[in-house]
Amino acid sequence: MLEFFGRFHPVFVHLPIGILLLGYICILLSFAAKFTNLKPAIPIMLLLGAFSAVISCITGYLLANGGDYDGKLVSNHQWMGISVAVLSFVLWIVYQKIKSKAILGTIATVLIALVSITGHLGGSLTHGSDYLTAPLKSDSKKGGAAIPPIPNVQEAFVYQNAIQPLFQNRCYSCHGSEKQKGKLRLDQQDYILKGGKNGHTIVRGKADDSELMKRILLPLSDEDHMAPKEKPQLTANEIVLLKWWIDNGADFKKKFKDLHQPDNIKTILISLQKGESGAEQAKTSDIPAEEVSAVDNKILKKFTDAGITVFPVAQNTNYLSVNFVNAQSMGKDVLDLIKSIEKQLLWLKLENHKVNDQTLTAIKDCKNLTRLNLNNSGITDAGLASLKDLEQLQTLSLVGTKITMKGINQLKKLKKLKFLYVYQTGITKGDLAGIKKILPKVSLDTGNYKVPLVAQDTVVVKVP
Repeated sequence: MLEFFGRFHPVFVHLPIGILLLGYICILLSFAAKFTNLKPAIPIMLLLGAFSAVISCITGYLLANGGDYDGKLVSNHQWMGISVAVLSFVLWIVYQKIKSKAILGTIATVLIALVSITGHLGGSLTHGSDYLTAPLKSDSKKGGAAIPPIPNVQEAFVYQNAIQPLFQNRCYSCHGSEKQKGKLRLDQQDYILKGGKNGHTIVRGKADDSELMKRILLPLSDEDHMAPKEKPQLTANEIVLLKWWIDNGADFKKKFKDLHQPDNIKTILISLQKGESGAEQAKTSDIPAEEVSAVDNKILKKFTDAGITVFPVAQNTNYLSVNFVNAQSMGKDVLDLIKSIEKQLLWLKLENHKVNDQTLTAIKDCKNLTRLNLNNSGITDAGLASLKDLEQLQTLSLVGTKITMKGINQLKKLKKLKFLYVYQTGITKGDLAGIKKILPKVSLDTGNYKVPLVAQDTVVVKVP
């Protein structure tokens, strides 16, 4: 309840600013003979200003206890605010006992200077220390590109040259050194990995499980959406790049050339090198242009209750990504849930040992499905027959399953399939030519790579 009352600080804090400023103007005017009629009203103004300053101090103290702001900046703002309240009472008393224009004018001027400094510190807490000078700088905070052009992008560092500027221009105002909404800071590596009050914001290697990506991909109208709807939003390019960085381990030291680059990432990097990242929007080929209706929130809650993660694949779309990694059950009720979102289901991760051939019958009518992950599940060749009519499927991962060439032969109608992952399956080296024959456009990934060591690598483990 105390923190709740503290949230009224932005309401009350404008009262002493306005009242004391008006009182200061009236004091100066009252020095002239024709404005002497103002004098009886001045003590009332000063008293009201002083009381409202006290209320502002109390609500500000309660708000600061939430821990969302930088301690040093809050402390400076707090003591300046207390000084305003004390000096307001002093001026109220002095005005009634001392008639010296010099003394009254000096005290009133000092008071207004304190009000101005306190207000500036408050603005810095709310909007960042550069809120006054930001309009004179780059227009990146006005919705333009958050990432500056990167010459020779392949030799640039991913975090230092792209991700950090993105955070700085889109996130620091709420999650920087001066303000930590939800106890989350995104301005330093340790804080990024630590996360906020809801736990780990970034899960290395798993963008879909990262709270940061989930918040970014929420509808703009959702109160948990990041960034807040009144703030500049991440562009499609920026979202794809951030997701790619997290999926590749959220490394803070690697260069772009060190990470695997799918075609869509290569396109974005070319745009960054040309300085077009703000104007060019990523064209995600596996998101249909035709929109679908939204899924009822009651259905989405049933997924959540069953331990299944569901969130939009991008901003302002009703197409969904569903993850069964932590699903508690794969019974008939769960399969019926899948059928209830068959039009909206676009990306599906069934990486769960409870998944079997019967599970795949539930997705045979999900005609919009473009990504399907069946890693380490219990599916067999017979189950792949349920996928033969998923003509929009572009990515299929079968790692750690019992699939053989017999099952792959049933996928010959999937003309849009681009990526097929068959590591640790029944597929042999001799089968690869046959797969390329029936699926000539597919890129095969057989895993088990051996990366040669270079001079900079080390195998020595050093204790931190």
